[in-house]
Amino acid sequence: MNGKKIAGILAGVAVIAFVVLKLKNNKEIAENRVFQFEKEKAISISAQAIQLENNDAAISFTGTFEPFKETKISAEVQGKINEIRVDVGTEVVKGQTLIQLDNSLLRLQLQAIEVQLEGLENDVKRYRILAQADAIQGIQLEKAELGLKSANVQKATLMEQIAKTTIKAPFSGIVTAKLSEEGAFAAPGMPLLQITDLSRLKFTIAIPESDLKKFRSKQTYAITIDVLPDDTLKGEVILIGSKANMGSSFPVQFLVKNSPDLKIKSGMFGKVLLKNEQHTKAIIIPSSAILGS
Repeated sequence: MNGKKIAGILAGVAVIAFVVLKLKNNKEIAENRVFQFEKEKAISISAQAIQLENNDAAISFTGTFEPFKETKISAEVQGKINEIRVDVGTEVVKGQTLIQLDNSLLRLQLQAIEVQLEGLENDVKRYRILAQADAIQGIQLEKAELGLKSANVQKATLMEQIAKTTIKAPFSGIVTAKLSEEGAFAAPGMPLLQITDLSRLKFTIAIPESDLKKFRSKQTYAITIDVLPDDTLKGEVILIGSKANMGSSFPVQFLVKNSPDLKIKSGMFGKVLLKNEQHTKAIIIPSSAILGS
């Protein structure tokens, strides 16, 4: 027998030995994983008698809080922003000045109109005296009076434009976004600030049609906040949806008064709690009896 045949036989024997050892190892691992029931060993168990009990658990519906009012502030006239008097997080009150636009050119135009008005008022006074003495025709007085009225309209227009260069808060709230900076150019419709009113909140849930009868307009319900479990609020129903969404659920919206320190923020989750008025009986299993998932 030559050397090549001997080497081939040895290689075959080695492969067979490796496979046998691998199978034996896998068998031992499988046996260790399988529960081995020992007939002689006692198994400790606990039992609890179950019976019908009152099923008075409260029903809850999850929803989210959102601000009662929120708006983006923009300018009604164009101009350079000279001053922004608030920043993100600033509490503002209705009528407070937020932004001041440049109005120097408008004020110069107003001065020119006021000079023109002074001259027109003097002309009207002279023409009235002359018209009473039949020294001029009445049409000259009428033209002077019309010119005076037109100048007054121009003055009122300029004063209105100047007033609009001072941007004020439309309602009380908190500045939640600053969308421009001093020195930038403001144009009508371009948002500059965002104000959010958190003193009152809207809380919205989505419920199936079978639960719509549980809610009535203008009625108050208990609402809890997930991150503030010890606080319970009262919410008044202000909207019961008339059209279902894509998931065949109907929106129900509540008006909630925030705490004085505005602890409830927009986007927080909460629950509406309803008492179970049916007082049905059911077999209740303790949660400790459920093992696994």
